[in-house]
Amino acid sequence: MNGTLPPWRSSASATAATATNNYAATASPAYIPVQARRSLQPQAEPPQQSSSTTPAAAPSQPPPERKRIEWPPAVRAYVQRSFAPESQIDGVSREELEQKLKEVITESAKQNTLEILDWDRMPLPQVMIQNERNRVLMSSSVAAAYDSTGLGPVARKDPAATTTTRKRKSTDAPASADASPPWRKTNHRNQFEDRVTQTTPDKRQRIELSSFKPESKSEEELERRRRRFESVPVPPRSESPVPSATHGPIVGRCQDLEKRYFRLTAPPNPDTVRPLPVLQKTLELLKKKWRKDNNYGYICDQFKSLRQDLTVQHIRNEFTVNVYEIHARIALEKGDLGEYNQCQTQLRALYERNLGGHPMEFKAYRILYFIYTRNQAAINDVLTDLTPAEKADPAVQHALEVRSALALGNYHRFFQLYLDTPNMGAYLMDMFVDRERLAALAAICKAYKPDVNIRFITEELGFESDEQSARFVLEHGSEQLLEERDGQVKLLTGKAGAIFEQAKREAFKVIDIKGQI
Repeated sequence: MNGTLPPWRSSASATAATATNNYAATASPAYIPVQARRSLQPQAEPPQQSSSTTPAAAPSQPPPERKRIEWPPAVRAYVQRSFAPESQIDGVSREELEQKLKEVITESAKQNTLEILDWDRMPLPQVMIQNERNRVLMSSSVAAAYDSTGLGPVARKDPAATTTTRKRKSTDAPASADASPPWRKTNHRNQFEDRVTQTTPDKRQRIELSSFKPESKSEEELERRRRRFESVPVPPRSESPVPSATHGPIVGRCQDLEKRYFRLTAPPNPDTVRPLPVLQKTLELLKKKWRKDNNYGYICDQFKSLRQDLTVQHIRNEFTVNVYEIHARIALEKGDLGEYNQCQTQLRALYERNLGGHPMEFKAYRILYFIYTRNQAAINDVLTDLTPAEKADPAVQHALEVRSALALGNYHRFFQLYLDTPNMGAYLMDMFVDRERLAALAAICKAYKPDVNIRFITEELGFESDEQSARFVLEHGSEQLLEERDGQVKLLTGKAGAIFEQAKREAFKVIDIKGQI
């Protein structure tokens, strides 16, 4: 029985064995054979065969060429005027200018008005920016004035918000003193602190709004109130006109040759400003009056008025340089260093624009002025900026030699240069020559003992006569310092040394001048 199977079992086993053999012959193995790697280098993947059905990639099309825009000549001229130095306005940066210019031209291009617009009369971008700023300021100031009348948006509160605030405060506020919390009863504070604590902004607002309830007033009172406010001029809600000064430089219309100088406290009125042709006639008239009358007070006032008219009209040309140079020379002649400094400062900026004039002459004046004020840092800056061509100029060279003589203590050379000063440099040297004379006298008293001839002092210190040198000694000393002997006047250097040394220290104190550069 163990080795023999029933027939139904035998046939079933045979069938199962036959099916198993057939499956083994046709089934694939349960693993994929992979070749073992023999090195650590990564193996290159075999190139994949592109299917014949895959379409070939279309060649990339070159980008279309950008069409060059031909700007009209008027637009180009408008751009050039926008970036011109004389058109720049303080407070408007170059980035803001470029952005505004781009917006203006782009908007015109979108509307196809590049050829239609009158670009010669179109406001410059910087003027547009300044006008926008002024409109914002003016509108805000008008709104503030409008609200201050009590009829503006401040008085027209939102009823819903007012009701909500009133309801919230009616529930939050204690009904009586007995309803206060226990910690308030035990907190020992004075009544003033309690009043300050309980008076909140919301409560004040509720009291103010309740006092303006319309139902609390009779019809007669409302009518009187309405008539009273009708007489009050209420500013309009529209934008106020911007002053003319915000639209850029004005063009004067005044034809008067003479005009008093007044400090501007409001935008200039074109009816009181003289145009350039009138200003040119004014300059000729002032030169004639200066030669005839020599009235500095009148001439200075007229020149300041002339300079003001040039400034408000943004006129910067050769005529402007001529005006400032003439005024500076007149101020030097009269010793008015305040006006001279104002002219010198403006001339320095005008010379940088290469507008003509006499820059070397005034550069020499600038060096002499810094020698007078003993501003060594400013002198070093001027020496650093000088070019070889400027150093070769006679006026500048003279000023540099003056500086060198004083730095070396060579008073003999200094007074030789003082007697041979080009242009109007002698007026500047007159302001500090007495100081250098005291320093030279202190040095002479140390070197020459016991006395020295007064004639020697006259020749060495650049005096015009012996009388003038003797008077200078007496101004800083006493008669005991001079002695007449053998028909000559002697300076007793042994006695005068300490006196002139003290006078020298007083003369070399710090100089503070109004309007100093």
